[in-house]
Amino acid sequence: MNAPDALRALNTAALNAPAPHEPAPQDSARWPQALARRHRALLRRDADGSVCLMADRAPDLLLLQLAEARLAAPVRWWHCDSATLDAGLQQGEQSGRALDALGGADDALPAGAGDATTPELTLAGLTAETSPAVRLLDAVLFDALKDGASDIHIETQPLGAEVRLRLDGVMQPMRRIDGVALAEQMVSRLKVMAELDIGERRLPQDGRFKLRVLGREIDFRLSIMPSVFGEDAVIRVLDRSALAQGGGPLTLAALGFAPALRQAIATLARAPHGMLLVTGPTGSGKTTTLYAAITEAHTGREKIITIEDPVEYQLAGVVQIPVNDKKGLGFARGLRSILRHDPDRVMVGEIRDTETAQIAVQAALTGHLVFSTVHANSAFDVIGRFMHMGLDLYNVVSALNAVLAQRLLRQVCEACAQPLQPGPAERALLDDGSGAPLRLRRGAGCTLCHGSGYRGRQAVAELLRLDDALRDLIVARAPLSDIKLAARSRGMQPLQAAALAAVRAGTTTLEEIERVVGPH
Repeated sequence: MNAPDALRALNTAALNAPAPHEPAPQDSARWPQALARRHRALLRRDADGSVCLMADRAPDLLLLQLAEARLAAPVRWWHCDSATLDAGLQQGEQSGRALDALGGADDALPAGAGDATTPELTLAGLTAETSPAVRLLDAVLFDALKDGASDIHIETQPLGAEVRLRLDGVMQPMRRIDGVALAEQMVSRLKVMAELDIGERRLPQDGRFKLRVLGREIDFRLSIMPSVFGEDAVIRVLDRSALAQGGGPLTLAALGFAPALRQAIATLARAPHGMLLVTGPTGSGKTTTLYAAITEAHTGREKIITIEDPVEYQLAGVVQIPVNDKKGLGFARGLRSILRHDPDRVMVGEIRDTETAQIAVQAALTGHLVFSTVHANSAFDVIGRFMHMGLDLYNVVSALNAVLAQRLLRQVCEACAQPLQPGPAERALLDDGSGAPLRLRRGAGCTLCHGSGYRGRQAVAELLRLDDALRDLIVARAPLSDIKLAARSRGMQPLQAAALAAVRAGTTTLEEIERVVGPH
């Protein structure tokens, strides 16, 4: 049945439907007051046990699909007058306030909390689905997961939309969607899945949904943004098992760090107190590195608590708290509460403001080991960020054990890799004085790497470890050149040098270094 036929059938059912009765308790859990208010639609159960969606407007097929998805059961449309609907919404508000007084509220339910099961995305389901928009969207999601995309971009255009994937940090075209109506239906379907307001097209909206694919649950973060030609959608794929090897725990080795650097990070992650910071641009794998360090250092004999926005990977034996700005739970407030729970190690997803930075420094100075991320371009820039926040410089360097600045470089595709003979300029740039032979390679491009020549990414980093001499230089506000010289004399390898080492090993290329790290 196409969409117009389905709506006509809904209209007929709405006119002939009997008056509904009060909601059953399980209906209230699956259709919380927040959804009722947002969509002006109440869920009611008939005397015969069937369920109706009660609204004061024409039947809405997408809204009905949302109700059926939450209840995992058929739902009929029932038309009522506005006065009846307002009375029902008011009654629900009063019940919600009573529930708040007892310590629980419908609004506090996370997206999908009432679902009995997580929807499953399968190849059989792709062919069985009758709606073109649903079938196309499911195919886009399935192909993106198969290719290992981190983000899916649906960008509206005058005659339809274009779907692009972010693969290994780089945008790749996936397919074109012909027809404005089909593109709008895909975005509306996404809104239904994330329980957003399908009638709102003028303001940005953010939501989440979950699917089960090949036996594992995948979380998706959805951002809807109005644009010139309609609404654009960006879907962030959060696959908690993507980096785990063979289903095992996430490790530093899986991220591609050099052995010496890997050992240094693991040692810092086992320190009794202090602060370990990871810095880099958005999408450089900072949080994943902290996850891996915590996983390797976790022995079960200490209490570890994290506060994150959002919780991207679930760590066994670790208490993880998601930030909830709508409820007033930010990093600073959450960190204060965490410290009252007697943790040994604390991870703060990101230090964004002065208050969070001050609490994190105090926690490190009072016997806790604090992990966190900061947005900065290099390890040395982190000190400047804290100074700009107005923190006491002596306390900062006293608390700080080390700063790791990292980037993610695309790796040469192993399926189409070919040897590359370096020219005189490349030899001069890559000569490290060791006399070791160069093993340069380049990907020719194949179906596995979508013609790019790259497949997968590895982390490269510079690690600034603070000792007393470096702390004295920083507190004395010595010139940056002197601080860098002192750090390198103590064995610190600059980020550029670490990246060139990966080129000499044949795992990446000079072009990739210039794109990610900068000119040589």
